[in-house]
Amino acid sequence: MADEALTRILYVEDDADIRSVASFALEAVGGFVLAACASGEEALAQAAAFAPQLLLLDVMMPGMDGPETLAALRARPETAATPAVFMTAKVQPQEVARYRALGALDVISKPFDPMTLSDEIRALWARRGG
Repeated sequence: MADEALTRILYVEDDADIRSVASFALEAVGGFVLAACASGEEALAQAAAFAPQLLLLDVMMPGMDGPETLAALRARPETAATPAVFMTAKVQPQEVARYRALGALDVISKPFDPMTLSDEIRALWARRGG
């Protein structure tokens, strides 16, 4: 549904400090229900039971990186069509174009502003249909 409110986000970030700040920003400031994962493997383990409406993925992670994690989630029926957003410090136009080509709605640059992160995600969610 295009007008469905976003509440459940599967968030994957290997850096504990960044994960902590973003989790606080999304839960306390944004009011989202979050499954925060430290790795792509952890995200795959939690995705089906959590049933996220949005995937928020760090790009550079050890083991499975963000694009690999997205590909693995896309291969599963329960997350095949779940919208995704990448978070990365690499936001050159060619990088952003590559992430969009992989199926991401958009890219949020790091460092992000914890006070505006939820609004940024809601704005992306609102325009996901187009």
